[in-house]
Amino acid sequence: MLKNSFIALLVLAFGVLLFHGVVKLYKVPEKLNRTAEFYNSNEASQIGAANVVTAVVVTYRGLYTLGEVTVLFLAASVIGFFLKRKKKTAPVDAKPAGSELMTTASKVLVPGSIILGVYVFVNGHLTPGGGFQGGAIIGTAILLLALANPTYSISKKVFHWIESISGFVFVAIGLAGLLLAGGFLDTRFLPNGEMLSLFSAGAIPLIYSMIGLKVGSEISGIILELNDTQPNQD
Repeated sequence: MLKNSFIALLVLAFGVLLFHGVVKLYKVPEKLNRTAEFYNSNEASQIGAANVVTAVVVTYRGLYTLGEVTVLFLAASVIGFFLKRKKKTAPVDAKPAGSELMTTASKVLVPGSIILGVYVFVNGHLTPGGGFQGGAIIGTAILLLALANPTYSISKKVFHWIESISGFVFVAIGLAGLLLAGGFLDTRFLPNGEMLSLFSAGAIPLIYSMIGLKVGSEISGIILELNDTQPNQD
């Protein structure tokens, strides 16, 4: 026990020294680098999104974002594969019921969180946020629902269909940019519209909506897989 505590203190001290060195050597850049300067100077005219970060994530480095979504899909698939084992049928009351406080709070927080998640990814081109953040909020709502109502049955097929359709539409939008604009995930095949309005920034709102639905359904699927898994009683 004493040896483990000593090792933990050494690791903590090393981390503090490392962090202190990084902070001490860090200097605030006086000007943007060439890549950031290009994005900052041309994004408004080329993409028309009020949120520059959104334009970079969805268009300029859209293939990288597609890779991130693919990694999350693979993670959800692997978890579902390893948790898909033979389960013994358990009575309805086998899982402990959620607390009364959590159950009552979930009736307000779950629908509110889903609405907030949708708002975050629909307005990702206007305000901080986007598809990954909105999808994570929706996944949190499903987690709260599972914790508050362990015996409540939610069909995982619904989330699988949402994940599949949103992923297909996401790739279809990317191909539309390749055929009708300047490249894959080029959002300019739709008009940029008026900046700061909801219908602006070309196809970015559609892309972020698909990413939000895909991420939210994948996280929800993982949560439901974990919630439904019963240990074997052999």
